[in-house]
Amino acid sequence: MILGIDEASKIALSFSLVFFIVFFNAYQGVRDVDRNLVNNARMLGADSGQLVRHVLLPSAMSWILSSLHTSVGFALVGAVVGEYLAAARGLGWVIAQAQGNFDAAGVYAGMTILCIIVVIVELGVTLVERKLLAWKPPLSGKAVA
Repeated sequence: MILGIDEASKIALSFSLVFFIVFFNAYQGVRDVDRNLVNNARMLGADSGQLVRHVLLPSAMSWILSSLHTSVGFALVGAVVGEYLAAARGLGWVIAQAQGNFDAAGVYAGMTILCIIVVIVELGVTLVERKLLAWKPPLSGKAVA
């Protein structure tokens, strides 16, 4: 209500759905960094900026990107729900109008478009993940005893 019914409210809704997931996963990723790596970097003379850039951020990147896989769907659904509740345009508005007119084909078309958009964005996150985590060795399919 504070932000009105324009784009800012939809962005705020999507942001609030995504922020805590990404923040707490990034926090856990930083906490999960091997202390030997941190101590070795400090012993080699790394300042706090270099430590963050070269040790903490790369180690936490897998946590951050895995949380983004979860958050992408939440963000898009949050934006569509915001449009569904109060908007004059957008995919949520199209779905709401189709529902109000008892147009089942329109509702399913809107939901199908939303699914396609989510899949495309998810593929984009996967490509970014592969690019950013190229340094990491791939997981083997073998079970470790």
